[in-house]
Amino acid sequence: MNKYKDANIYRRAIGIKTIQDIIFYQYAKIITKRAFNVMNGKEAKKKHFGFIKEKFEALKNGSISWSDITREDKQLVKTEKKCIYCGMEYNNLNWEHIVPRSLCVKPECETCKTIQSIHNQILSCKQCNSAKGRMGLYEFFKAKYPNEKKFYDFLPPLLEKKYLKTIYECHRCVQTLDKEDLDGDGKMTVLDIDFIIHLKG
Repeated sequence: MNKYKDANIYRRAIGIKTIQDIIFYQYAKIITKRAFNVMNGKEAKKKHFGFIKEKFEALKNGSISWSDITREDKQLVKTEKKCIYCGMEYNNLNWEHIVPRSLCVKPECETCKTIQSIHNQILSCKQCNSAKGRMGLYEFFKAKYPNEKKFYDFLPPLLEKKYLKTIYECHRCVQTLDKEDLDGDGKMTVLDIDFIIHLKG
């Protein structure tokens, strides 16, 4: 069980220091949710903290790796035609870029296959698509759940997996995977993952 009350102290204690670390940690929680069939990351941390830490360390040291993103693409095709953000069924769902296609941290972003292809797209209703706009995924869920301190524990796994695999490549491209606290707030949080979206090349 997680004994830490302060999230920042907790992250430091288990070795989350860089962008790559926090991406791998979020992915370790997804693995745990699936392995134990738990509802969200909050429940996973409460009941299976040791397993999360084990998978996090394994991702960091390379003893396990995540699957190719085409796996999530195939899963998306098989899912019910509902908005990935709100879960509502609509007849006019749109393809939405999870990492905004307006990303311009480098000139190459405009034609980057990682950003512009189906790998970075999900089905969304017009309302959620409009509400998300140019926000990063975690920024959007923070706005969506303003009263939930751990908003990041309530993302649909398929959505978060696609986002993490895509944004990882963006950070790798601009060499920020080993950076700390990109947004300068003194903490390492999921919002540091998103911050690359607001950088200009």
